[in-house]
Amino acid sequence: MERYARQLILDEIGIEGQKKLSEARVLIVGVGGLGSPIATYLAGAGVGTIGLIDADVVSVSNLQRQVLYEESQVGQPKVTCAKQRLLALNSTIRINTYECWMTKDNAHDIITDYDIVVDGTDNFDVRFIISDECERQKKPYVYGAICGLEGQVSILCCGRTTYRTLFPDETFVGTTHPGKQVVGVTPAVVGSIEASQVLELICGYGQPLIDRLWTIDLRTLQTFIIDL
Repeated sequence: MERYARQLILDEIGIEGQKKLSEARVLIVGVGGLGSPIATYLAGAGVGTIGLIDADVVSVSNLQRQVLYEESQVGQPKVTCAKQRLLALNSTIRINTYECWMTKDNAHDIITDYDIVVDGTDNFDVRFIISDECERQKKPYVYGAICGLEGQVSILCCGRTTYRTLFPDETFVGTTHPGKQVVGVTPAVVGSIEASQVLELICGYGQPLIDRLWTIDLRTLQTFIIDL
């Protein structure tokens, strides 16, 4: 257990918590700016099975923030490159890859195989799909979003709130697009908080953001937790 020695000595994790981590199955939707830190820290912590879903390929513009990838991998599928990097970090875990976008047609079959779904996407439509399917299957949806120097995280679909609580008008949201402006540290911070929330859910410690929304402005480091 030398690999996990530093977290095993935490009362919040210990041997029992590490066993829960090894048995957990977590799906990450999107392996870009948010997905990179989420996947890296969950793999490092020893989450036993991690699913990665993304149809995109690595581009030069990704490298400013998507730290799973290298210049030599430009043009290659993200899920393939991410799997290679994560297994190099921790060969004791299992990585499942899905080189596709999440849609209404495949969401049920993919999500069925996992305990928790984590948001690494930047697509409003996909978030509605994730939320609706997680609500049907009664599985936690760890939501995260960024724009510029701001970000937010919540845990949906295992309390009273869903993504539709945040955005009731799907038609209006579907006509907008997330801003492309971002500095690399923003997804690093927000993705790390998402990964931390996953660990709390699996090991049963802390105060997970169920039915609460955490926000941060990296210009001022001002944060809020809002009851939903």
